[in-house]
Amino acid sequence: MKLSQSSGVPIYQQVSDWFRDEILAGRYKQGEYLPSIRGLAKDLKISVITTIKAYETLEQEGLVTAVQGKGYYVNAQDSEMLKEQHMRKVETALQEAIKASKIAEISKEELLETLETLYDMDEE
Repeated sequence: MKLSQSSGVPIYQQVSDWFRDEILAGRYKQGEYLPSIRGLAKDLKISVITTIKAYETLEQEGLVTAVQGKGYYVNAQDSEMLKEQHMRKVETALQEAIKASKIAEISKEELLETLETLYDMDEE
């Protein structure tokens, strides 16, 4: 995990975003524990408070649950929730692409053609 002090995104948010992506991608499985708060803080050279805030953010989103004395473990992920989370990411990326295409004066047809080409290339 790479953290950026200059990105404008708070460190705790960068940490929670990274874990959210890992959980939603299935790299952290149901019941698996996240790294300990102190261990992660030490590894990333961030404060324990920042780590706690990141984990609490994930807990508020329903992705993890805290167990007293054990840490945070990954909750079962409902497939509809997973699809919705991914759909939001796709919508955000597409909104950025639409903005960029309008600035570059790329037509809707050219944008759709580019999307289709990229989509098809990824299937190969």
